[in-house]
Amino acid sequence: MQYMLKTIEDIKNQGFVGFLKISDLMKDSSKIPDSPGVYMVLYPGKDIPTFIHPGTGGFFKDKDPNKPESFLQQNWVKDTVVVYIGKAGGTGKSATLFTRLRMYLRFGQGAPVGHYGGRLIWQIKNSGDLLICWKTMISGEPRNVEAGLIGEFVNHYDKRPFANLVN
Repeated sequence: MQYMLKTIEDIKNQGFVGFLKISDLMKDSSKIPDSPGVYMVLYPGKDIPTFIHPGTGGFFKDKDPNKPESFLQQNWVKDTVVVYIGKAGGTGKSATLFTRLRMYLRFGQGAPVGHYGGRLIWQIKNSGDLLICWKTMISGEPRNVEAGLIGEFVNHYDKRPFANLVN
């Protein structure tokens, strides 16, 4: 079976849309849907990125979001564009892709907001060039779809996406 999350084309074939630069979404997030769903952050480059320390992520509850460069190098996953998989909404959750991604973007601009997950992308030197794509969900649980995507990734690469830390 062919792995379905290796290239941008693979991800488009899975029904994801958007594929907008983080820097553009930081200026205008109006294209992000106000619906539950799942999203991915993608690194379109060919080589391992340059990492910065400290990154641009905010200190939520005074927790340092930064990791040492050796940790970043060790966590990098080659041969894929996927660097983070996230979710928004679901049963009992009021978050939407719009609210969750805006929070994520604000965190990347140094705001102390509660989007600590995926924080490693803010230590990529040109994080504004990363792409965000999403898939809205009219029914079903975004949590289950996110877990399935991460599981598929782990089955192929034997590790989680770069910024999907366990803790």
